Amino acid sequence: MFSKQTYLRRRESLRKSVKEGLILILGNVDVPMNYRSNTYHFRQDSNFLYFFGIDHQGMAGVIDIDNGRDYLYGDDVTLDDIIWMGPQPLVSEKAASVGVDHSASSQGLYKIIEEARKAGRKIHFLPPYRAENKLLLYKLLGVHPDELAAMASVELIKGVVALRSVKEDQEVIEIEKAIDTAWLMHTTAMKMAQNGVYEYEIAGAIEGIALAAGGAVSFPIILSKHGETLHNHDHSNKLNTGDLMIVDAGCELSSKYATDHTRTIPVGGSFSQRQKEIYQIVLDAEVKAIEAIKPGMTYQSIHYLAAEVIGNGLKQLGVMKGNITDAVAAGAHAMFFPHGLGHMMGLDVHDMEDLGENHVGYDDEIKRSEIFGTAFLRLGRRLQEGFVLTVEPGIYFIPALIEKWAGERKFKEFINYDKAQEYIGFGGVRIEDDVLVTGSGYRILGKPIPKLIDEVEKIVKS
Repeated sequence: MFSKQTYLRRRESLRKSVKEGLILILGNVDVPMNYRSNTYHFRQDSNFLYFFGIDHQGMAGVIDIDNGRDYLYGDDVTLDDIIWMGPQPLVSEKAASVGVDHSASSQGLYKIIEEARKAGRKIHFLPPYRAENKLLLYKLLGVHPDELAAMASVELIKGVVALRSVKEDQEVIEIEKAIDTAWLMHTTAMKMAQNGVYEYEIAGAIEGIALAAGGAVSFPIILSKHGETLHNHDHSNKLNTGDLMIVDAGCELSSKYATDHTRTIPVGGSFSQRQKEIYQIVLDAEVKAIEAIKPGMTYQSIHYLAAEVIGNGLKQLGVMKGNITDAVAAGAHAMFFPHGLGHMMGLDVHDMEDLGENHVGYDDEIKRSEIFGTAFLRLGRRLQEGFVLTVEPGIYFIPALIEKWAGERKFKEFINYDKAQEYIGFGGVRIEDDVLVTGSGYRILGKPIPKLIDEVEKIVKS
């Protein structure tokens, strides 16, 4: 938790972006795994954390725009709770710690919302993603859960996105602390990538590193020698010398700020010549994309830049052909690079995407493409100083996609299908770093995780 002044300042800034009424921000509650008292690990709502800073269950915050007051609602623990959980601060104490002068029990939330509704006041809320909060909003507002997303306040969403997109210095410090742990996670995975090791051994070891740092993984670990499956959460395979293993994993510290890195590792410590060729193309695309980052650039244009580097590299190998600029504009590169270059990152590993990808990554100027592959680009708008984002190009040889497009002879002027089919079974390569947009350009955040070919080979062999 940051200083009381941080949360006072953030709430005051949010007030200026919404004209009138009440802003309602709900925290999260415990969610049962299989019965009520056996719960999943608690994760507080990120917007509640950002504006109210309290990492406890069952809380709600109200910002009254019209009278300039903030309110915190929740229930003090009972003796039974204390027996199982230990002493807990009072709601009034939690409120005071983040600069909120008015607090009450959860019943007080019903009262203030009911009074606002009777007075015809506007009640702004964000789109809920948890079933428990959908039911609570139904009770408070009378809006059916199926209609809540459409009824969410676009005015509030835009205000939150504008604030959270630009990271404060203290937020960047937290992200870099988490990257120290992520560095150990990824270098450990490299050292463990040996013949005969099972993927789940490595996944378990690196998740343990995140837990031992006092946090958790920032998303379920993607770790597989079948890297052609973009989000492969199956860890059941036995590694063999010569396999390529993708590790896409991040750390989330107790502050809830996240990291997101991907490395592609040669099992046993040596890339084959073919693997080196594909890996170097992806690395070149990542480096050139990072070097293009600066305020005012659209991330959509940087995505196209990375796609052209990939296309030209594959053309040199005979996999693609023709004019690569035209190929990228048509979407032919998506046979091999079928996802976006990156996304916002901060309190969420895909920062603020619960508010809607188009609100976070696009605006009135830059619209999402409808072309396969490029349509999956989560961030396209102009970059601003203070944005933290991921850069993660990749090349994949996906048998089902190759088979489908080859059968259709799709983009036959740009893709050499005979050559592409020679790579079936190759897997995939992805390389990803976390980058801060600075006033004059960019800064790659945190302790560098090895990514040059000789660096990666050396650490695996170590």
